[in-house]
Amino acid sequence: MGGKSGRIYLIGSNLATDSLAFRKFVTYMPAPASPFPSRHSTGGWLPADRLKAFAESETDAHRICTISTGWIERFGEDVLISHKDEPTLAILREGLAAWAAANAFQPRRVFGKFLPLQNEERIAPVLLEGDASLSLLTTVRENGVRYGLDFGAGYSAGLFIDQRANRTFVRRSQPKRLLNTFAYTCSFSVVAAMAGAETVSVDLSKKSVDRGRENFVLNNLDATKHRFYADDVLDVLPRLARKNERFDIIILDPPTFSRGNKGRRFQVEKDMEALLVASLELAAPRGKILLSTNCTRLNRRALESIARFAFKTTRRAADFHAEPPLPDIPAEAAAQTLWLLLK
Repeated sequence: MGGKSGRIYLIGSNLATDSLAFRKFVTYMPAPASPFPSRHSTGGWLPADRLKAFAESETDAHRICTISTGWIERFGEDVLISHKDEPTLAILREGLAAWAAANAFQPRRVFGKFLPLQNEERIAPVLLEGDASLSLLTTVRENGVRYGLDFGAGYSAGLFIDQRANRTFVRRSQPKRLLNTFAYTCSFSVVAAMAGAETVSVDLSKKSVDRGRENFVLNNLDATKHRFYADDVLDVLPRLARKNERFDIIILDPPTFSRGNKGRRFQVEKDMEALLVASLELAAPRGKILLSTNCTRLNRRALESIARFAFKTTRRAADFHAEPPLPDIPAEAAAQTLWLLLK
């Protein structure tokens, strides 16, 4: 449970405490010092005031609950339950029903996504509740910015909500030029473009790049004024360097493992340093670089170590910066990220 002391925490002020669902669901919960509870605890549910704050900030893509073997995310009118096993799915579905009743939220659909140990076992989310005839395409908002999702496109629907604070940091920085590598559906590029930047987005998947263009259109941005490359990042970076291109912000958020052009293997633990060295050639003076990873073997301290070795190679220097943890996602359940503020 993460601690010997504990309290009873109510998950919503509108749910009658004498209801069977409430008494069955709200049990002994860990003290706040342990925000990432064990599988069978029931902590970490989004409180009503935070739900209201998200609505006021025009955000309907956020985490609802996190436990050690799964989590629940809201995407507009839909909900996605990610789980490592069937008992976790059952626990989270029961909890969702109680939380939804407490907060007067009725999901249009509920999807489930199994979290496998091996990437090759990944499959698209499956519909658990709701109308199967509805389109799997939908749109969500984050701080007023619109993003298109597709629950039928594969393992990921189209937006990584644990990068919300870093997208806000990009928009607040108002860069003139941004390079977004491993760009997926180009969410960082969208917020930079909304701040007036010229953007370059690179991802090996043409489908992802095309969806990135669609995100520009969703936000009334002229995608023709920005560049999109469906190509291997490790091939594109040297080409940009030969053209003497420079960027105020560079996003480095590679997958843990991938295969690029000609079957080239990329493994983040071994190759992040080389990726950063290549990117530093493109960084403008006093530029900013985001290092990000979902690799469980790399924490923020490891990212700092990688950066120091890269700085030694390139004779660059930087301060380290990290945005505060998100209010809806425990730090240990989110991507590990580190901003490099170049000197």
